[in-house]
Amino acid sequence: MNRTLEASVVVVFVIVSVATGLYSQSPAGDELNLGVQAFRQAKYEEATQHFEKAVALAPENAVAHLYLATTYAQQYIPGVDAAENMGLAERAIEQYQHVIDSDAVRSSRINSMKGIAYLYLNMKKFEDSRKYYQMAVDLDPKDPEPYYSIGVIDWPECYQPRMEVRAKLDLRPEENLNPKNKDQKKICDELKTKNARVIEEGIGSLNRAIELRPDYDDAMAYLNLMYRERADVECDDLVARSEDLKTADEWVDKTLAVKKAKAKKSSEPATSTAPNPQ
Repeated sequence: MNRTLEASVVVVFVIVSVATGLYSQSPAGDELNLGVQAFRQAKYEEATQHFEKAVALAPENAVAHLYLATTYAQQYIPGVDAAENMGLAERAIEQYQHVIDSDAVRSSRINSMKGIAYLYLNMKKFEDSRKYYQMAVDLDPKDPEPYYSIGVIDWPECYQPRMEVRAKLDLRPEENLNPKNKDQKKICDELKTKNARVIEEGIGSLNRAIELRPDYDDAMAYLNLMYRERADVECDDLVARSEDLKTADEWVDKTLAVKKAKAKKSSEPATSTAPNPQ
C-alpha cells in the first residue's frame, strides 16, 4: 500500500504551484512568501510559523490555509500514533476543510479533498477516506487518482476478513473454500454477501482509473488483486471463479508489460531538438 499513499500525497506538493503573488506588498504576503521559501528548503517548522502568521493576518485567504494544511500534512508520519503526530494530521484536516468550505478555486478544493482523504487513509479511517476521494471524483470525474485510491481502500476491506477466516480454517494460501463442505460453504456465502458490494466497487473504480490513464500500472496491479478476491468467494460457480482467475492473471501480464515499457522508455536517451550544425 505504500505506493498508493505516495501517489495520493502528491497533493502535498501543490504548495509549489500556487501563485504566491496574490498578497504581495502586504504583511500576509510577506509571510506567505517566507513560508514557501522555508518549505522548499524542507524547513517545515519554520514554514509552519510563517503560514500560521499569514492565516492570522488574512483569515479569509484560502491559499494561506492550503499552504498551512500542506505543511502540517508534510510533517505527519503515517503509522505513528503519538499525540503530537496525530495532532499534525488533525490540524491539517481542519485547514483543508476550511479551504473546501470556502470560495476557493476548484483546484484548491479538489486538492484539499485529496489531502484529507490521504490523511484519513493513513489513519486507517477508511470510510472517511473513501468519502473524500469520492468528493474529489464528483468535482473532477476525469482525474484517475481518486478512483485508484478508492480501489486501494476496497481491497484490504475484502482481503483482511477473508484471510482471518482462512486462518481459522487452517487453509493453505493456494486453497479455496470448499463449497462441498457444509461449514465452508456457509462461510463462503457469508463472505460473499459481506464483500460483494466492496469488490464490485473496487473493480469498477480501478477499471475507471485505467480508462482515464491506460498505462496506470499500479491500478492494474490492484485490479488483479480485486479479481482474485471475487474469485475466492465464487462459492458455487466454478466457471466464474476460473474466469476471474484468468482475468486476474491477464492483469498481472499487463502490469508487467507496462512496467517494462516504462523502464525501457526511461532508459532511452532524450531526443535532441537542437538544429543540426552541419
